[in-house]
Amino acid sequence: MENKLNTSAFGKNDIRGIFPSSVNSEVFLYAGMGYVKWAIEKFKEKGNVKRPDELCFCVAMDARLHSPELKNAAIEGVTKFGANVIDIGLAPTPLGYFSEFAKIPENVLNGLTINGALIITASHNPSEYNGLKMTFNRQSLSEEDIKEVKAASEKVFEQSKEGRLPYVNKGFVKEFNLIEIYSEKLLDGFSKCAEGLKIVVDSANATAGIVAPKIYRDMGADVIEMYSEPDGNFPNHHPNPSDESTLDDIKKAVVSKNADFGIAFDGDSDRIGVVDSEGKMITGDKLLLIYALDLIENLKIRGEVPTVVSEVKCSQVLYDTINQSGGNAVMYKTGHGYIKSKMKETGALLAGEMSGHVFFKDRYYGFDDAIYAGMRLIEIVSKHKKQNPDFKIQSLLEPFNKVFISSEIRLKCPNEFKKPVLEKLSAKVDNDLFNSNIKDIVTLDGLRIIFEDGFALIRQSNTEPVFTMRFEAKTKEQCECYQNALVGLTEKLVDEVSAQKGINV
Repeated sequence: MENKLNTSAFGKNDIRGIFPSSVNSEVFLYAGMGYVKWAIEKFKEKGNVKRPDELCFCVAMDARLHSPELKNAAIEGVTKFGANVIDIGLAPTPLGYFSEFAKIPENVLNGLTINGALIITASHNPSEYNGLKMTFNRQSLSEEDIKEVKAASEKVFEQSKEGRLPYVNKGFVKEFNLIEIYSEKLLDGFSKCAEGLKIVVDSANATAGIVAPKIYRDMGADVIEMYSEPDGNFPNHHPNPSDESTLDDIKKAVVSKNADFGIAFDGDSDRIGVVDSEGKMITGDKLLLIYALDLIENLKIRGEVPTVVSEVKCSQVLYDTINQSGGNAVMYKTGHGYIKSKMKETGALLAGEMSGHVFFKDRYYGFDDAIYAGMRLIEIVSKHKKQNPDFKIQSLLEPFNKVFISSEIRLKCPNEFKKPVLEKLSAKVDNDLFNSNIKDIVTLDGLRIIFEDGFALIRQSNTEPVFTMRFEAKTKEQCECYQNALVGLTEKLVDEVSAQKGINV
């Protein structure tokens, strides 16, 4: 046994890293034990003392080749610490979230309730990555929660090394397929509304293929499937629909099959990508506006003003249009954990990110579920097509025609350099750099520099060693001006910091 547990993969929103260097069986064994230790402390803080054998957690995994090994290690950790496990096997991440709400038969639970979920996945990352998403008490763990689980895992590792782990009886493990209960629950909220609608569904050889196509057919849609069979090698393309290069096949299929639109999923089905009838990508902020305007219209009847949360990378058009249409738009940090916490704080009914995470509290549970988001989109398009058979989804996006928006720029930077680079950058940002008047600088997640006609954004990726950057202006020329200025300065500062550290980037 090593002298110290490698906890380098513990991040802000989850555990994420390359297998087996930073995520492996040892890390997941002690993460499972640390998670149970942390959960017991959380109950104790609320005056509810629990023994480990009174706790039960669902464990799920994505289709990556090493996920079974890591799932077994996490289960071993949970049960070795005395808690119990319902193993729901290969499943989309939203099924893991749903497990805390699901009506699992009592004979499966042995009279217990589900207290949280552990989901082995690296989401949209390449196949060499893996990770662990955690929920407790129907909420994703916050950044502070993950720090506490990390500390608990390190503590348990030390106790184990010294032979001081408390003796407890090992918890039980039961396998249970949750897909049927999940599917029935989702379909319960929808009529068979999609007759006459043709959609292409690309599951990226990940987890959505075992659930989504059937659900959409049950809604009445004509579904053309692509890459539905799970395969952890991801042989057809990388499972990340926010990367437009992964949408080449579905774009061609939507156009050639004369489909109304296409839906693409990431590795664990919590991110949705959408392609319009002309084979063009609909970005996350545009998609969120479609959902938001439909929600605002539906709630106006009751005199309600829904709050919609999004993140710093999104277009200003999104926020302005929501506010002008009778909603309340709130900007916050990027990251599904941050967005969920802000939703809870503000009572928001809807939230979304550029990456394709969409969160519905309206008619749903509030967590990010791309399969459910697809159902809501099918419902919206079906409603419009019944009013106008020639309706195209892109007609809902006219507010965005007034601005030019860059694609997301990803600039490599080692994680340890990000903070000093941003500090140097913030000291150099001024009107002269952009040859434009700066109205405001938002610093809640990186730097969002706001001008009269748009913005420039740089922020640290939560999951990869890169800066993500985005630009918007009323003309292409001005957008490129902002982009060239910020990218050029950032590249210079990354080289400067790396030289000081004696490392070549």
